[in-house]
Amino acid sequence: MKDTPRIIISGGGTGGHIFPAISIANAIKRECEQSEILFVGAVGKMEMERVPAAGYEIKGLTIAGLKRSLSISNLKIPFLLLKSLREARRVIKEFKPHVVVGVGGYASAPTLWSAGSMGIPYLIQEQNSYAGITNRILSKRAAKVCVAYHGMDRFFSPEKILLTGNPVRDGIKRATQEEKQKAKALLGIEESTPTILVVGGSLGAGTLNRCLKNWMLQNQTSNVTIIWQCGKYYFKDCNEFVKENPRDYIKLFEFIKEMDMAFAAADVVISRAGAGTISELCIAAKASIFVPSPNVAEDHQTHNALSLVKDGAAEMVADSQAELKLMQSAYALIGNRERIIELEDKIGNLAMHGAAGIIAKEVLNLIKKG
Repeated sequence: MKDTPRIIISGGGTGGHIFPAISIANAIKRECEQSEILFVGAVGKMEMERVPAAGYEIKGLTIAGLKRSLSISNLKIPFLLLKSLREARRVIKEFKPHVVVGVGGYASAPTLWSAGSMGIPYLIQEQNSYAGITNRILSKRAAKVCVAYHGMDRFFSPEKILLTGNPVRDGIKRATQEEKQKAKALLGIEESTPTILVVGGSLGAGTLNRCLKNWMLQNQTSNVTIIWQCGKYYFKDCNEFVKENPRDYIKLFEFIKEMDMAFAAADVVISRAGAGTISELCIAAKASIFVPSPNVAEDHQTHNALSLVKDGAAEMVADSQAELKLMQSAYALIGNRERIIELEDKIGNLAMHGAAGIIAKEVLNLIKKG
């Protein structure tokens, strides 16, 4: 291996990309402490704050994604893409990485494309059960594609595929009863109180937040505690709503840093169906109801959720039906202990452990081969 391995990790936009990227970086450092790691993200996105907070340097590219609705801002995309490609080449020339890792998000594509055109090996970490067109194109020149689901040879060359699972945040695991009691105590929840965790991702989910607001208006009291992560974009509005409509059973958070504690405290989890979140819920073995976001490329969250639903390992409510059905479904589930245990066991059986470490070893192996 090179004396000082240099690795670029690129991607971000949401916690679903950022947290796995940081987990991979931490695992590389555990395997090879002297390695130098540089992150490449998108200017203005949350990785520009989260990555430095985790102790890593990051460079930003001027890149954005297409709006799904008609928008004049879409006219800028080709120019931003060309600019980001130039910026990515400049970063690569300056840092001189031995290998580049792409985890998805706006910055990942121009960075991997530039690396490939410069003869630098790269690895793709494909999180979803349904691969997007960008990663399918980029995989042609990839040295390896690390995946979290079986059957991904539909999208990638079989000889490039490595089944690893998705990296998750440190501390995520199946909680013992003692850990569950401790988590509830730390959150100020009575030990015997059934608890639902509602989490719409790091940025939040408008549909889930509306469901909670409607439920609060219709229910002054509840025998269930609800831990509600509403997201950065929605916190001001949700916080004002909770102040105007105080409910003892609601515990509102903008963002929950100690997600392992929130998972431990919860009996049922309501969530979007991002691949990283699903992997965490498998490892935490939580009875889950997924509400796939309709605002993602190629509807990949629905594919992700259905991969569990077909195995009887989770329940799903369509986004379009959530305001009518979601909270009723959650309360029906939390009152059915046998069903909760069944879901916990089945989703737990799908867990893939140690993904970050496996990917880290593969990254370092690519450097050895080079």
